[in-house]
This record gives sequence, structure tokens and C-alpha cells, in this order.
Amino acid sequence: MAIYLPESTQTSTETLTPRQIVAELDKYVVGQKAAKRAVAIALRNRMRRQKLSPELAEDVAPKNILMIGPTGVGKTEIARRLARLAQSPFLKVEASKFTEVGYVGRDVESMVRDLVELGVDLVRDERLTEVRAKAAQNAEERLLDILLPPRPAAPDEDHAAARDQQTQTRERFREQLRAGRLDARVVEIDVREKSFPSFEIVAGSAVEEVDINLKDMLPGLFQGKSKKRKVKVPEALEFLTQEEEQKLIDMDSVARAAVERVEQAGIIFIDEIDKIAGREGGHGPDVSREGVQRDILPIVEGTTVNTKHGMVRTDHILFIAAGAFHVSKPSDLIPELQGRFPIRVELEPLGREEFVRILTEPRSALVKQYTALMDTEGITLTFTDDAVRRIADFAQRVNERTENIGARRLHTVMEKLLDEISFEGPDLEQKVVTIDEAYVTKMLADIVKNEDLSRYIL
Repeated sequence: MAIYLPESTQTSTETLTPRQIVAELDKYVVGQKAAKRAVAIALRNRMRRQKLSPELAEDVAPKNILMIGPTGVGKTEIARRLARLAQSPFLKVEASKFTEVGYVGRDVESMVRDLVELGVDLVRDERLTEVRAKAAQNAEERLLDILLPPRPAAPDEDHAAARDQQTQTRERFREQLRAGRLDARVVEIDVREKSFPSFEIVAGSAVEEVDINLKDMLPGLFQGKSKKRKVKVPEALEFLTQEEEQKLIDMDSVARAAVERVEQAGIIFIDEIDKIAGREGGHGPDVSREGVQRDILPIVEGTTVNTKHGMVRTDHILFIAAGAFHVSKPSDLIPELQGRFPIRVELEPLGREEFVRILTEPRSALVKQYTALMDTEGITLTFTDDAVRRIADFAQRVNERTENIGARRLHTVMEKLLDEISFEGPDLEQKVVTIDEAYVTKMLADIVKNEDLSRYIL
């Protein structure tokens, strides 16, 4: 799963202390103090390393983290929010993707290539912000050239007077364009179509290498043809602005900056690492587990991966691994891989009190989400404190009786609770709805009481 960054924060990342990093994470994740402390120290150490001399900084390896805890307690969310806080390229992968390579799996180096692509997108977006004003200005000039093409001067005409008149007319058009009075006009512009060759490539080499080779061999194949299109002025201005933005951005410079950022600040979150824990000796899919660990090992240890944007060193990428470890133990990982995750943190299972806080405290708490969703239909939805506690109580009971899926159970319970209101919402005459303890009990009690039914519905 790719997650696009950055997200703006209140404080400059460079000045964030570990305590402030934990405070920022507290806005989104409830509890798990030990895990938050560990990732805050890891992020701060990365900032400290940047202030060292180049010789010493080269030898300071990132302290990779192994999070141990049941599903739905916040492992992924902590890593994701940390990356947004640091404005770093961040990638989440499942370790189980790398089993059965050649059948349904993937090459382990693909995680680094995917991270570089995200880094390129991140740097390109930053550069776009820098050149947006200049691009808009250039696009405006191009559109004025289309709206008011220069007319050839007559032989006996005063060139200076003609130029002044042309300039005055152009400025009048510029004012009308900015005021929106030309929005209804239709103009003809050249649009470059994206063309893709209609053939497939089956090769043993990586996709990136095939892409590089094709572009080298057939440079004109992927360019696309220009064709004229008639569009209204606002659409033409938007298209010309995008074209100017691409002209002003040097993609070679973007690629270099992205590779450097990935090498120095990239974060890879390897989920479900417990699924590949285990030694050789089994039959069937188990046999590939140690092989996957040995494939992942050089990436975590530090190696050089070939990508289409250049060679990328993984020595200083921060790796955060996570797993429930219900069946296996961290000690079931091969010793070399264990040694590359020196920081171990155990996340606590969530109970009724944590569920109450998850429903109400975080910035994107579930109660706030559903209230905002219903508000779009003109419905004022309110939850009483007793109702929130009752929802948390039901979620905890279902987790105890069936599979414990942590806070994810709250999503299921809330959807079932508000099913009727969500469906009837647009047609409701009563636009003020209060969810109290009695309503929660009415909607959920029978399902929770019937264990067979709750196993399928909740």
C-alpha cells in the first residue's frame, strides 16, 4: 500500500524533540507509549545523524524497530503517522508478498524501487509548488497569444503606435481574463496525446530495466502525437499551466533529489513479518519462509539496488517491522535478521477504556467521522457519553468471544449501529438524531447475544 506525503505539521521537523514527536502521535493513536517512545527516538537519532561529520555519519546505522502486538492496536498507524511527521518517503509492504516469488510473490528489491517512485512523486510535488506561480504566468501569456494573435503590420504603418495599441488591447484582454469575463469563449489548443505501444513484454529481467532499454532504443515511441482541441478558456488555462509546470521542472534533478531523500530519510514498514518466521524443515509453503528472510536480509543490512532513477543504497533507510507473533516468536526469525532489528517494542491489547478514547479523542475519531458524514445530508447526529461507552463495551465483548481484531472491530460495530440511519438518511424528516445507550442496545444486543450470528455479522 502506497501512502503519499507530505502532510503539513504545526512544528518544523528539525526542531521536534522526542517528547513533541510523541505528542504529535498522540493526536492520532491512543495509548502505546512504549512504541511511540521507540519511534520518536529513532526519528530524533536520524536528525542527530545529519548534524555529524560525513565520515562519522556514514557509520551510524539506523536503529530498526520490531513491533510485536496483536492486529488492530496501532502498529501501522504509528509508522504511517511518523513518516508524515518527518515528511519522508514511506512505503508499507506485507512480508507475505515475497513468498512464492515467480508465482504470486514479488522480488524483495521491488520495495526499494516502489519507495524511490514515491520519493520522486514527493519531490515533484514540492517543485510544482515552487514553480506554480511562474507556470501560471507563462500559461496566461500563451493563452493571450491564442486569444489575440499578433497581426502583421501594414507597410506604411507606424510600428511604434501599432505596438502600443497591441499592448493596450492585450492588457484589456488580460483584465477580462482574470475577471472571468472570457470564460465562455472557446479556443483551439494543441494537446499531446499519451500513446502506449500495443505489445507486451515478457522478460526475465526487472521491469525497470525493460523500461530503460525500451526508452533508449525507441525514443520516439512513447512521445504521443499532438492534435488540436477546442476547449473553453478556463480548461485551456489549466491545461497550459500543467504544460508549463512540466517544462519548468527538471526531472533529472528531481530524480537525484528523490534518490538522496530515500537513502537518507526513507522509511519502509514491513508488516506481517511473523508470517515468514520459521525455519526450514516443513512442507508446502512453509519451505519458502527462511528463503524470504534471507532475501530481505541484504536489503535491511544495506545493499545497492538498481532502479530506473539510479542506484540506491539502503544502508540508512529506516525499517520498521511488525507482526502479531501469535503462532511464532521473534526468536524464530533467522539470527542475522533478528540482529538487524535491535529495538523491540510490545504493543498492548486494547480494552474498553481504550475503545472509548479511540471513538472520541483522535483528530479523525470514528464518532467525528460519522457525525460529519451525516451532516452532509443535513442530519445533526449526536452521541451521548453512555452510548459511546456501550459501543466500546459491545466491541470488547465481541473481540473476546470471536477473533480479537482490536480497534478494527469498532468500524464493524459502528457500521451495523448506523446502518438504518445511513440508509434512510436522505429521506428522514427528523433531521436531529441522538444516539443514546437505549438505541445502541436495541441495534446491537440481539446480534452480540447470539454468538453464531455475531461471528458472521460483527
